Amino acid sequence: MRPTHLPTRLPARVIAALLATAAIPVAAQDAPAAAAPEASAVPLPAALTAEDMPPVPLTLAQRARPYLEARGAGFAGWDPNTRAVLISTRFANVSQLHRVEAPMGARTQISFEAEPVRGSYAPARGDIIIVGKDSGGDEYYQLHSLKDGRLTLLTDGKSRNQLNAWSNDGELVGFSSTRRNGVDSDLYVMNPRDPASARMVHESAGGGWFLAGFAPDKRTAYVADYNSVQDVDLYALDLATGAMSPIGDPAAEIAFGGLKVAPDGTLWITSDQGSDFQRLGRLDPASGVFTAVSRETWDVDGFDLSADGSTIAYVVNEAGTDRLRLMDVASGTVTKVDALPAGQIGGVEFAQWGEIGFSFSSAKSAADVWSLDPATMQLTRWTQSETGGLDPSVNVEPRIVTTKSFDGLEVSGLLYLPDPAKFPGPRPLIVSVHGGPEGQSTAGFMGRNNYHLNELGIGIFYPNVRGSTGYGKTFVSLDNGPFQREDSVRDMDALIDAVRADPAVDATRVGLSGGSYGGYMCYAAAVQLKDKLSATQCTVAISNFVSFLENTNPYRQDLRRVEYGDERIPEQRAKLTEISPLTRVDEIEKPMFVITGANDPRVPKSEADQMVAAIRANGGEAWHLVAADEGHGFRKKDNSDYAFLSQLMFWEEHLLGE
Repeated sequence: MRPTHLPTRLPARVIAALLATAAIPVAAQDAPAAAAPEASAVPLPAALTAEDMPPVPLTLAQRARPYLEARGAGFAGWDPNTRAVLISTRFANVSQLHRVEAPMGARTQISFEAEPVRGSYAPARGDIIIVGKDSGGDEYYQLHSLKDGRLTLLTDGKSRNQLNAWSNDGELVGFSSTRRNGVDSDLYVMNPRDPASARMVHESAGGGWFLAGFAPDKRTAYVADYNSVQDVDLYALDLATGAMSPIGDPAAEIAFGGLKVAPDGTLWITSDQGSDFQRLGRLDPASGVFTAVSRETWDVDGFDLSADGSTIAYVVNEAGTDRLRLMDVASGTVTKVDALPAGQIGGVEFAQWGEIGFSFSSAKSAADVWSLDPATMQLTRWTQSETGGLDPSVNVEPRIVTTKSFDGLEVSGLLYLPDPAKFPGPRPLIVSVHGGPEGQSTAGFMGRNNYHLNELGIGIFYPNVRGSTGYGKTFVSLDNGPFQREDSVRDMDALIDAVRADPAVDATRVGLSGGSYGGYMCYAAAVQLKDKLSATQCTVAISNFVSFLENTNPYRQDLRRVEYGDERIPEQRAKLTEISPLTRVDEIEKPMFVITGANDPRVPKSEADQMVAAIRANGGEAWHLVAADEGHGFRKKDNSDYAFLSQLMFWEEHLLGE
């Protein structure tokens, strides 16, 4: 499990690129078709329940098979002793850890769990790997050490635990845990070689606390309290006495991300202090003064510091495309790394010997592991993940669509259109809305979604409405609270109008999908934009903000109230009820396909159950696919394969008329 540093962007982008080969569900449908003979249907995985939806034809699975067999690889760290890389990739049903000893060498699997795992070596020492694993998507992660293919439990086996940061010498780890009361994220420090050494160093109030880094002498830890994407408070924690000193003014609304501690004790961090965008700079722990050193007019989304503190590698998000930069700390000189095409970069990490590892994906390349030698500027590819035998060079690149929303705000999205030579004339389109809401759709590998483009001739549009990251802190704040929430739906309306006006798009055949917060947008579109849509497919979606806030996992409630509103305040509760799609469910007229993880701790299954029941009670059609062993999205290949095929079946009927 990669250490959890200060958040810079809602996870997802590079993780999404890695998991694009195991996509989260998308679809909806009219009247269920007659049941196919059992021999001609894809077997339903044991954990899935398919309600009021037809079986998936075996012929569809055969046509789509190569697209289901792509995989990606994510950089998980360096082995400081052998110079091998640790990667995360999937060869069976879920992602596991593998070692790669040399560039383009064999991927040797070292973890063998039924659930996905993430992990990292102890820096500098490399004598232990710590991994995190939950059960069935419940997100109650436990920390383990990994050796000889076996996991040894380091935490209590019950609470929610997250690895936060290693000390630079690899002796200590900081982690957060809800073990005290199941709600608050208390902070702990442990030498993982001796689990009994774990001790609480801060009793927290709230679910957003984590230990961001250690001072070189390990007497002080730097702690963050994440209130929202726009508001992160920093503190210095004396590990001996527990005394906590604020760094700067906790009352100020400032975002910080990605803290790193140099060997001389200098704090490097990203912050939007004094800017609309996140900049890289130094932070004085005594005064709280932030001094920016990066000059780009885009967000710095991640960075790492070399072991000797002389060089910084950082990633700039230029309108949804990641660019790698190197900075010489002494001179401030910045060198651009422009040899990589437009794509997504994540997991940037220096090795002790100076090499930089990272994950990279693009429209024409699945997520893979690369490294850069700063001395020679030579790029090295360590893995080349399979794409099901398909030629990725034929995959289409997106173009940016920009328009003005109802209030004059400029909003944009990424439009992928099929090859006009193969699919002439106006083509159907799926609008796919990201979650978060503080997320961003960016240009990366489309994975199995390339089937829509390359085989069905269905375009895909990814809107970035207000509330999305990547466009500055003002933009990300414009949907906050219940009274601004539907402004993002109006943005989506304007963007759908813009793409429907494109001569390459058939305005009469447009579907919409979304997951999590994008699932709320999907439900809202089914109500408010139904005249522009043929069908909707909503995944792990919020149907009623009040019931969502009351039933989401307790450690998340206060964090979500900052974003959506507080249902305990009568005025806000009334507005949250008014804007909830369930309130207007009788206005839903088009077919809907709902996909749910039964163990979802974020958006409980009850949110889907009540929407599906209400649609059916009104005489409408709602397919419902439920996974008993999944949470907030499908991570197991057999489940995600079936969900994707179900979506294809749905879209073929409602966008292609088949």
